[in-house]
Formats: sequence, C-alpha cells, structure tokens
Amino acid sequence: MKANAENQSNSSNMDGLKWAAVFALLAAAVVGNYLYSDVSVVWRAAAIIVLVAMAGGVAALTDKGKTAIAFARESRMEVRKVVWPTRQEATQTTFIVLAVTVIMALALWGIDGIMVRLVRLVTGV
Repeated sequence: MKANAENQSNSSNMDGLKWAAVFALLAAAVVGNYLYSDVSVVWRAAAIIVLVAMAGGVAALTDKGKTAIAFARESRMEVRKVVWPTRQEATQTTFIVLAVTVIMALALWGIDGIMVRLVRLVTGV
C-alpha cells in the first residue's frame, strides 16, 4: 500500500515536470517567433511546428496525456459503429430543416409586425 502511494507521488512529481516542460516548449515557440521576427517565415513556422510537436509528445507521456490518447482510440472505435445516414436522407433532412426555419422566420416576422402596430395603436406614436 505504501509503495503504491510512493509510486503515485513520484509519478505526480514527474508529471509536474513534464507539464512544466510542455509549457516551456510552448513559451519558447511564442517568444522565439517574436524575437526572431527578422528570420524567414518558413523557418519560423518550421521551428514552431517542431516545438509544438515536441510539446505534444511530452504531454502524451503524462498520465492525463495517456488517458486522452486512450479516450481518442475508444472514440474512434465508437465512431466506426455509428450508422451514418445516406446522402438522400441527409439531403431530405436538410431541406426539411431549411423549410421549417423559413416558415418560423416568416411567422415571427408577422407576429413582430402585428405587435409593433398594436404598440403604436396603444401609445399613439
């Protein structure tokens, strides 16, 4: 029990260092882009991509990163199980939504016009 608690404490400390490294890499990307504004945009963009990739790699090694990667894999498996609508079903549903939207917009426009006229009648403006 005590060894497990020590492992969690050690893992937590290492995660803290890893997150500090992630933020340091991201800060280096931002500051470097600002400081080296005279360097070609292509080289700066390449450096930013490399630093962000490195930060992502370090973040993936943390406990939360491993959990996020596992979640993404499970989500991908679930998406494969979804029965997607056919093109015809999607088109028909889209047209139904558009028609209902237009009808509701016209109804609200009409109600608004009636209410404006009633307020003018009551207030005499």
